[in-house]
Amino acid sequence: MSNATSSSDKSPSFEMTWGSSTSSGYCSEEDADSEFEQYFTARTSFFPKTTKANVNVNVNEKKDEQIEWGKQELTPADIQQKVKEYNAQINSNLFMNMNKDGSYTGFIKVQFKLARPVSVPPPKKGGQDVGGRKASGVKRRTSFYLPKDASKHLHISSRTSSREVIEALLKKFTVVDNPGKFALFERSERHEQVYVRKLSDDERPLRLRLGAGPNEKILSFVLKENETGEVNWHAFSMPELKNFMRILQREEEEHVKQIVQRYALARIKMKEALAGSTPG
Repeated sequence: MSNATSSSDKSPSFEMTWGSSTSSGYCSEEDADSEFEQYFTARTSFFPKTTKANVNVNVNEKKDEQIEWGKQELTPADIQQKVKEYNAQINSNLFMNMNKDGSYTGFIKVQFKLARPVSVPPPKKGGQDVGGRKASGVKRRTSFYLPKDASKHLHISSRTSSREVIEALLKKFTVVDNPGKFALFERSERHEQVYVRKLSDDERPLRLRLGAGPNEKILSFVLKENETGEVNWHAFSMPELKNFMRILQREEEEHVKQIVQRYALARIKMKEALAGSTPG
């Protein structure tokens, strides 16, 4: 990945496509616990409600659909020919280049589809944080939501794995969250349907790009949360875990309150029925 990183520094810079200001939904862990708590409570729940709208959104999403881009083994001559054909189809300077060792380098575009906030180090000025307090040994983070239409071009090698792509994206955005929280997906449109497949950590995205060609409808890459069915609590920081505990406790108290109220109401109605009934 070191080679890819150095190559990226020498390549033309590509700006992130921001659709809105990152200040929206902003929160810092330095703020009061109540503010930090409200921020996550607004979008976090341990008992998510499945709505009909959410079900219909992904009707055409076929997950885990196997796509054979880059699965076949190619000879150096085949790769050189494919690189030549690929470069002939693009109208920009995002070319692929062959290396003497048989590998090749090129660009991939990754779209961000993140539902949860990401954490970055808080900005510092003159040894103090933005709140005017001196920096201490306590690690502090600033969290915000990335716009869903944000994207980034990466210059990588054919040997760069999807795991390394995730790590490089987080580094470019100075995101300090655990890379295990995220996963790279390939998305394709075929026969008026959308197919999505999660890439394994050792797959090579640039090989997939070369096999599919430059058309983003045929193949595109998306960064999402790593939904495994089970929550990896070890991937969260201590402040996040404490906040989740507060949310869980609050939801538990709310459920208990609802049950108590339901039984109290039933008890009142039964007493009214008993009072109004005549013996015999």
